[in-house]
Amino acid sequence: MSACIFCKIAEGEVQSQTVYEDDRVMAFKDLNPAAPTHLLFIPRKHIARVGEAAEADAELLGHLQVVVGKVAKDAGLKDFRVVTNNGRGAGQSVDHLHYHLLAGRRMNWPPG
Repeated sequence: MSACIFCKIAEGEVQSQTVYEDDRVMAFKDLNPAAPTHLLFIPRKHIARVGEAAEADAELLGHLQVVVGKVAKDAGLKDFRVVTNNGRGAGQSVDHLHYHLLAGRRMNWPPG
């Protein structure tokens, strides 16, 4: 996936403001934040979108969810929103599964 910007970030080819990383996932600050705290969480493995995840990815995606919670807790965040988009019509702009963690402002409902 040499053209995928998130793969390049995960491989260290493109710099990011990394806030967490391990051998399976990483988190970094969004370049165009939609909230005072706006982090992106990605698996290092390329999965285009959540709708394309396979059963074999279940442990990885569970780990990703746990990391989101850990990073939020370590940052002292009590109230936050976690969002993932699936496809262009839903707002996905990078074809690499990623979660947005948004905090620091009131989150309205419905979101879209």
